[in-house]
Formats: sequence, C-alpha cells, structure tokens
Amino acid sequence: MSVDSQRETHHFQAEINQLLNLVINSLYSHKEIFLRELVSNASDALDKLRFRSVTEPELLGGESALEIHIVPDAEKGTLTLEDTGIGMTHDELVKNLGTIAHSGSREFLDMVAQRGQKDVNLIGQFGVGFYSAYLVADRVEVVSRAAGQTQAWRWTSDAKGSFTVEPAERATRGTSITLHLKEDQKEFLGEWRLRELIKQYSDYVSHPIHLEVKKTTGEGADAKTETKREVINKASALWQRAKSEITDEQYQEFYKHLSHDWEAPLAWTHFRTEGNQVFTGLIFVPKHPPFDLNSQEQRGVRLFVKRVLIMDRCEEMLPQWLRFVRGVVDSDDLPLNVSRELLQDSAVVQGIRKHVTKKTLDMLEKLAKDKPEDYRTFWQAFGAVLKEGLAVDMEYREKIGSLLRYESSREEGLTSLADYVSRMKEGQEAIYYVFGETRKAVVDSPHLEALKKRGYEVLYMTDPVDEWASQGLKDFQGKPLVSAMHADLKLKETDEEKREKEERAKGLGPLAEKMKEVLKEQVREVRASDRLTDSPCCLVVPEGGSHAFVERLLRERGRSVPRAKRILEVNPQHPIIQHLSALQQKEPGSEQLKEWVEMLYDQALLTEGSSVEDPNRFARRMTALMTQLAAQGGTAPIEGNHAAASTTSAQVAPTASA
Repeated sequence: MSVDSQRETHHFQAEINQLLNLVINSLYSHKEIFLRELVSNASDALDKLRFRSVTEPELLGGESALEIHIVPDAEKGTLTLEDTGIGMTHDELVKNLGTIAHSGSREFLDMVAQRGQKDVNLIGQFGVGFYSAYLVADRVEVVSRAAGQTQAWRWTSDAKGSFTVEPAERATRGTSITLHLKEDQKEFLGEWRLRELIKQYSDYVSHPIHLEVKKTTGEGADAKTETKREVINKASALWQRAKSEITDEQYQEFYKHLSHDWEAPLAWTHFRTEGNQVFTGLIFVPKHPPFDLNSQEQRGVRLFVKRVLIMDRCEEMLPQWLRFVRGVVDSDDLPLNVSRELLQDSAVVQGIRKHVTKKTLDMLEKLAKDKPEDYRTFWQAFGAVLKEGLAVDMEYREKIGSLLRYESSREEGLTSLADYVSRMKEGQEAIYYVFGETRKAVVDSPHLEALKKRGYEVLYMTDPVDEWASQGLKDFQGKPLVSAMHADLKLKETDEEKREKEERAKGLGPLAEKMKEVLKEQVREVRASDRLTDSPCCLVVPEGGSHAFVERLLRERGRSVPRAKRILEVNPQHPIIQHLSALQQKEPGSEQLKEWVEMLYDQALLTEGSSVEDPNRFARRMTALMTQLAAQGGTAPIEGNHAAASTTSAQVAPTASA
C-alpha cells in the first residue's frame, strides 16, 4: 500500500481555526517567542520520558541520551527542532495537534475577543504553545515516534483549516518539528540569532540543546566546511545553581519558561534547606491571575526528585489558598517512584509543604514592605485567594492577618490592619468593619452612623470570602474584629448615655411591640438602636447568622439558603419613629401604621443589601408618598440632609396611604 493511500486528512477543531487565525494575524509583536515555546515543549517531552523510564526502563531502548537538536537549513529555508523524548503515537498527534484539550482554550478566545487585544502574549498559558510556530512558518511538519513503538507518523499543515497524518520513517524515538519559514522570517536561520535567543529564553533548560553549525577551516582551495553540533545552553537546573550566579533576568526568563507567562513575576524566592530534609525550592508570584485561577488544576508546583521531574503540578506542596504560586521543589529524600498516595501521607512532604508555605508568606511580607505598589498589584489580583487561608488554616492566621489590605472610611486606597490599629481613637476597643458588595454600597450604610460620630475608622469588606476570613482571624494585635452589622455591636458609653438609652427604649416599647407583631414572619426581634443617628431603622445580623450579601451569593450559586430572620433596630429619636409612636398611641389598629412599618422594613432590607420581597408593592408605596408630598407642595432632598428628608417624610406619615 502506497504512502499516499495511507494519508489521512483531518479538519481542525473550530477553536483551533480561530486560534490559528489569531496567531497568524494578531498575536505577538515578539515573534521570536516561538523558539521558547517549542524548546519548552521538547523539554517537557524529555522530562516525561525520564520520569516514565524510572519504572519502564525499556522505553529508552538502549538510547539513553535526552537531548534537543536545532538544525537550520538556509538552502531549504527550514528550521528543525528535534528531541529524543517520549514521542507521540498516531492518535496523540491527531488529538494534541488537531484539537484543544485544554479546558481554558475557549475562555482564552473569549478573553481576546472581549478585550480586543492585538498583542495578547498569552498563548503559552493556554496549553497551545505549539501553534506559535505559525508566527514564523507558513507550513509545519511534525515527525514523531512514541517511545516503545516502531512506527513513526508525519503530521503536516499549512494552517488553512486542515492537516494530514501519514506513516513516516524515524530511526529513534522522539519528535522533529520542521518549520518552513516565511520569506520575511529567515533571520531565524542565523547561527548567532539562534544562540542569542536560546541564551535569552532557554539557557536554564536542564537538557542539552545542540545547535548545528557550519565551521570553515583553511583558505582558498584548502578551505573545508564541516557541520558540527555544539551545546549552547548551560544545561543545568537553574534552581540548583548558587543564587550569586543567577541574574534577575535569568530568574524572570525561567519563570516565563515555567509558567508560559509573557510578563515577569512580581516576586520570587530561592532557597535550599539542609538538615533532616534536603530540598531546594524556587517559587514565584505572578503579576496577573490566570483565567482559571479557581480551578483545582491550577494548584501546585513542579516536583522534582534528584533533578527528575515527578509531577507537573504537585498540589501537596502548597495549600489551596496559595494556588497562585508557581515554581519548583526538588527533594533529595523522596523516592523516584513516589505515588500521589505516598505524597498525601508522607512526613517528608508535610515538612516541605510547611517550609514552602512559610517562605511564600515571608516573600509576600518583604514585597509589601519594600515595594508597596507591587504589593498593591498582587493584592488586587490574589488578595481574595490569600484570605481563604484565614478560614481553613489557623496555623498561619497571624502571618496572613499582617498581609491583609482593605479600603476604609478613612480615605481612598488600601490600609493594613497594623496601620488601622495605629490610628485607633482613644477608648476604641475593636477593629470595626462593614460588609457589602462594593465600596459604594457600604460607604453610607446606616450601620456606620454611631461609629462615624465617634470618629472610628471602619474597614470595607467587599469580597464574599471576607465573611469567613473575618471569623477565622477573630482579632489582630489583641483587638477583636467586630462587624458594624452584627447585633452584638457594643460601643463604650458613659453612665449618662446609658440612662438616655434606657429611657429611649422604654418610650419605644409600645411601638416596638406593634412592629414585631406586623413583622413577626420577617424579624426575630425589634429593639432600640444605639448605632443609628440619622436613619430610622436598620437590620442587624443575629449571633450565628450570615450577612445578606453572602446569603444572596450562595443562592445565586444554587445553594438552598433561607433568609435568616434579622433583628430590626429602631432609632427612637428619629422623626419618623416619633410620629409612628404617636400614631400607635392614638390609633393602635391603624392600617396606615402597618403599611409604614412594612415600608420601613423594606427600606432596611435595601440598605443591608437584600432585595424586597414585593418590589411592585414597594414601588407603589413610594409613588404614593411622592404624590402626597407633591400635593402638599413639599420637597425632600435626594442626598445630603438626611434629617431634613426624614422630617419631611415624617410629616406625611400619618396621612399617606399605599
């Protein structure tokens, strides 16, 4: 049977066609990045073979060399990258090069479309680095023979919607990628250009990279040109070198190789531990979160044992709340054939994990101290993830607490808890916070009125995880964290203030009973408030309850969360409440009183971040109020003078009807 008769033609997956169109027409102003991506893929293929050969030595087939070869051919206009790694079967070629198996590829394409970027520089992050070959080539051929197999296969495509696969000949295992370079990309055939790029992007690859070069000796008729292969990288693991020998640029390029990120990391730390355990680590913090930050697959660092890659993402090396960290850990104590079950139960692994976690937090503390602007960038990208540690890992509560940053009522921008404590007013006993969806949603919350009157600073917590993070942290530098929205808010009072509070509560008694009767299905209790100064009422969270924002988020995510009964706090000094008290004494069975109590409750729901149960009815009541005001020739300001607005509303309270 002829080769032509065995040739198969396949069409690219729709996403691949989109991706190739982006690569060819939009992505990358730095086209030389293709070399880094292809060398990284070759290095991964060699690492996979070395790992598998630990338990399957027959895969080496007598050929122990693990190498990468780069062969430029100026006459043919081709550049070939060849490795002696794990290789691919027929089915793997079709799957790996014809479809996108990586879960984030769809999101990648959507992100590019949404941002409208023409130079995204992110292709490698999405597991599709091979296609960067089409930045410089108009046709690509791949010949691969899987380790342990005798049959090789050729994959060919010009990126115009389809590819072919056919039998081929290859003497040894591994993969060769031949790029037929575009006319304007022939610069990548030059020896010095290739040397420069390998040194810049791939010098730390732990396998030798051979470049085929031509050397001419002699002159005239005696001139002789020979083809030789020279190793052009150091071929030693970067993390095993002394820190004094490594430049910042080399660290940054290694991170890019490791993460396929185009941008340099925000920070890194390189360490070696010797004693009961011997291991080396090199970990990085990215500048921007990956699109799938919350995916379980994103967790973990590369695990090496005695320089042999064991696991690409070893999640046992780091807790879930540090899943944004990238890096490598190389242990001298673990066995080469270590299994995931052994990793989970290993005391050695637990020791490494603890040390790597501490080193990461130390690195973040140093970043916050030395480069506050960079730390702000980190916090905006990963702060919500880091806070998860407070809810699940009490061992690091104090360290994480020192890294927290929040907006507050003091001014625009972020503040640390340490800075908050240093600014606390004399007599202030707690760190106060309010919880809501955004800063705008909480900045004028009625729950803050008494705190603001005392001049107390309030933290604005706007991440869903803050509900559990604050419960996990509990206190900082001896100061308890207290929610301004919780029922147990206790503010320091003088004896005179206590007496006034008791008198107000007594005067509210009959109205409070009536309000509780009207709202018996909605609230747990009605009581006088000492946190309100300008607003008539607010809902507060009883002990053991959750903030309204969290309940709503859980419902939106499919959780069955009933609306917990709140405590309704009432401001006895507010004109509306005083008028309602008078109406209660005069007409205890008034239907208008019931209507206004329900309207105040709806208002309290909105200010805590909940939705009203019957928005149409609420709208009708508001319309009736405005109609009544208009008929009386009154005006109520929209913003600013709350007291004036409330007084005007109170004046129509006894007469307005829904």
